[in-house]
Amino acid sequence: MSKSNRKPEKNVDKMNSQNSKIEQDLEGLMASVGAEPTQVRRHSTKARPQSADEDIKDFGQVNHLEVTRNQHGQRIDNFLLARLKGMPRAHIYKMIRSDEVRINNKRCKPYDNLERGDVVRIAPVKLATREKPVISEGFAKSLLERVVYEDEGLIVLNKPSGMAVHGGSGLDFGVIEAMRDATSKKYLELVHRIDKDTSGLLMIAKKRSTLKVLQEYLREKTIQKHYLCLVKGQPALNEFEIDAPLLRYTVANGERRVKVDKANPEAKLSQTTCKVLARFKMNGEPVSLIEAMPHTGRTHQIRVHLAYLGHPILGDDKYNIKDTSGVRRLCLHAWQLDVPEYEVIKALLPEDMQSLLPADFKLD
Repeated sequence: MSKSNRKPEKNVDKMNSQNSKIEQDLEGLMASVGAEPTQVRRHSTKARPQSADEDIKDFGQVNHLEVTRNQHGQRIDNFLLARLKGMPRAHIYKMIRSDEVRINNKRCKPYDNLERGDVVRIAPVKLATREKPVISEGFAKSLLERVVYEDEGLIVLNKPSGMAVHGGSGLDFGVIEAMRDATSKKYLELVHRIDKDTSGLLMIAKKRSTLKVLQEYLREKTIQKHYLCLVKGQPALNEFEIDAPLLRYTVANGERRVKVDKANPEAKLSQTTCKVLARFKMNGEPVSLIEAMPHTGRTHQIRVHLAYLGHPILGDDKYNIKDTSGVRRLCLHAWQLDVPEYEVIKALLPEDMQSLLPADFKLD
């Protein structure tokens, strides 16, 4: 062995000897005051990670978040989406692939589940810190008055048309941010989503355990959603099934759209059951009230399926661009939820849709 290779070994031996002497001195000091050496905690200069229940204050630095019981079992991609608000999902996946996100200092995959006590490391990101939106007392009260069901783990809200379910893409806040403020509850999470222009039932979990159960029901397709919609024309059948695969695409301005595409292998299986509840005329034009029950949860599924059959929803500025009805809102309302182990939950039609129906029509 060369002289240059032996020198570091001597240094290491010297350091070990010095450390041993320090340990002995420390034990002697503790004995002099009557304390056991095991009672002394070794000091660490490493900062304690921030609780994942708290908001990130500075996105421009490395952040270490400690998972609590509120995030136990959550996928890392969903964990990041909830904290890096406004960041596209694709960018979050890129961060994970690029090793900018780690769990317990190890690389991870988007589908990895977190456990209580895990530490998530997030590299600096260019994400503006938003000031907390100001929710007026009157607005908060009006939102709470829209709660149609609540228990210890779940809130079901009758969402108004025109309000997004969460902030982002130029919106300071959505339903979930407003509800957190109105209820002063730190843990509130969306169980699912409905379009901004769709009104009706929206499930919000108050506990992580409830969120996991309900999302499992959704995956297993044991929750049945019922929508009411006003459409152009009058279908010949009273009940019918729509089985047409849907494909997502992007138009020139960057907005997402969906279309029926039976030839493209990337199109996803999509099925909807429809029942005609009423046929009547509006401004001399034939229209129908339809109950639609989606069996798959594709983006814009009901809107695209009905447009595909030639019965687009009134007020739909994406899939009924030649609409001459004069209706000012998307006439799509999430009316009823059938959830295992829960009572049937319903939301009355909003006045701006109810007023379009015949005066003598009564909804069950």
